[in-house]
Amino acid sequence: MKQVLLLAALPEEADAFLPGQGRVIEGEPVQVRVVETGGVRITIVTCGLGKVNAALAVGRYADAEAALVAMTGTCGRIGPISGDCFWIERAIQHDYGAQQSSGFTHYRAGDWPMGAARDHAFTAMSDPGLGLPHASIASGDLFLECTDTAEALAERLGTHLVDMEVAAVAQAAEVLGLPWAAIKAETDGADGDSAGDFSANLKRAARKAAEAMEQLLVKSAPSA
Repeated sequence: MKQVLLLAALPEEADAFLPGQGRVIEGEPVQVRVVETGGVRITIVTCGLGKVNAALAVGRYADAEAALVAMTGTCGRIGPISGDCFWIERAIQHDYGAQQSSGFTHYRAGDWPMGAARDHAFTAMSDPGLGLPHASIASGDLFLECTDTAEALAERLGTHLVDMEVAAVAQAAEVLGLPWAAIKAETDGADGDSAGDFSANLKRAARKAAEAMEQLLVKSAPSA
């Protein structure tokens, strides 16, 4: 049976995926639910917010033979792009780099933050044809509520969306030699209204992302 690790930062995001199905694993430090369907064993982990929690969850729960490390959930919009649910094609850790007198220089997470900077992004597995718009996401340990910062990140990094976990999941999966994928749905505009918009739109957006992830992991699971 193929193994898939599916991460979500929040309980609302995890519970939106195949709601009510599977069994909860007791005794774990975080919420873990396992669903077996279509020849795939999906371990759904509520990792918590931020890059450290996300990377720790990959390290703890990713099977060495895992077919995929995936993430479902929500995001803010920082750049022009159509749609409200997205296939994440590239992920960048926007708070990794070097602070210099001339400003902040972004580096690919894990690289030495000095000298010439190569492409900052981690690249996801190929889209199997879900029909979602492709987007680049910037991940960092902050909840973005500033239009000026959002616009600057979008311009400097060529990103459309922002969250707190995907790029860390991507880095951890790459270290383990595992493919990764992420699907995110928009809750807010990374501006002064973000806190209220996030709360109002969380469950709707979480379910929208989860439905697309269900299509990926259940209907379009890799063949044995």
